[in-house]
Amino acid sequence: MESSLPRPITLLRSARLPDGGLVDVAIRGELVTEVVPAGSLDAPAESTLDLAGRLLLTAPAEPHAHLDKALSADRIRPPLGDLGSAIAAWSAYATMMSVDEIADRARTQALAMLAAGTTAVRSHVDVLSAHGAASVDDAVRGARALVRVREELAGLMDIELVALAGPLAPDEHVAAVLDLGVDLVGGAPHLADDPTADVDRLLAIARERGLGVDLHADESLDGPVTLDHYARSVRDWPRDRQYSAGHCVRLGTMQAERLAEVVADVAAADLGVITLPITNLYLQGWQQPVATPRGLTAIRALLDAGVRVAAGADNVRDPFNPVGRSDALETASLLVSAGHLTPDEAYAMVSDSARSVMGLPVAGAVPGARADLLAVAATSTTDAVANAPADRIVISRGRLVAHTEVRRSVAVPARTPVTPARGPAPVPVP
Repeated sequence: MESSLPRPITLLRSARLPDGGLVDVAIRGELVTEVVPAGSLDAPAESTLDLAGRLLLTAPAEPHAHLDKALSADRIRPPLGDLGSAIAAWSAYATMMSVDEIADRARTQALAMLAAGTTAVRSHVDVLSAHGAASVDDAVRGARALVRVREELAGLMDIELVALAGPLAPDEHVAAVLDLGVDLVGGAPHLADDPTADVDRLLAIARERGLGVDLHADESLDGPVTLDHYARSVRDWPRDRQYSAGHCVRLGTMQAERLAEVVADVAAADLGVITLPITNLYLQGWQQPVATPRGLTAIRALLDAGVRVAAGADNVRDPFNPVGRSDALETASLLVSAGHLTPDEAYAMVSDSARSVMGLPVAGAVPGARADLLAVAATSTTDAVANAPADRIVISRGRLVAHTEVRRSVAVPARTPVTPARGPAPVPVP
């Protein structure tokens, strides 16, 4: 990490907005205070950044990560495969992890995301119950590690934690994880023998604790549907906390009439939906080699119904996804190519919409918004999503927290001597 960072910033000079305009952006504390034509403002040199025409965007937010699993693939060496094989590989390895090892991987991953521009992360953390056989101390190893990392990085980025309780995780283990300061209740009810009952169990814990909920929901192409029951259950719950569902793969395979019913329930409950393209493109469809489905949720139907839809990277280099760049621009690019969104829609889902689903304050180059900003060497949002330039400047709560500069040298092709073209042979004159 750079020892001179973080550094407070009061002026961003010559920033390019997505509409093409060049502006100066004044910052006071954590907030943007002015956005005016370039060249209009001055500030002390030590708190001024000249963006020299870089594109200025709202900083990405990651609404669905697994920092406790991140970067474990090289240790586990899992077989390539579907969700079931990934769960089996992870479960076997999870019994051997220490708090320190989990924290080291999580910290490395979080800082890689920060360097790429992500200033806020919501991470699920497994309740490590070993199908109910673990002790309480063993069950909370992941939570201890991620609470430590959250505290270490609190001055650089926002980290929110969700207790990921499997269907066999005893309520005692879930309570112990929440007691450590984990923020939200989560789980994967679609994996339970009685999915609806598991939804009700997790919601009861959340109601008792006064916490929000973020469930893994219906992560299969043809399995049970729990999303509508979840949405109806929280429709009248207090709105001072967030309710959301990740994956929702099953929506993408529903017939139109049934899909409309579920989407209506989701919209009525103002339930946020989080689509996770890279992991679901990888995990889904292994049994369907012909016309393999994309494995994404019904993004367009949800957007058309006014549902808040965010997008995240989910897993990075673990049994659930062997690749990933820790970069929201990768997620946005996949939304364009696999989800058929425009680049502007895609970037909004990894920034503004992600912040909304996470319950974070509005951010961006707008007076009154939080100064969580990303400047990239690009000319437009489409250019940024397409090329994902490595040259980036990251502002979190009005402070410079990461700066990546790229120097490129490319060989100049040697010029081949030009041989004058030969004309036709002269015709002898008789």
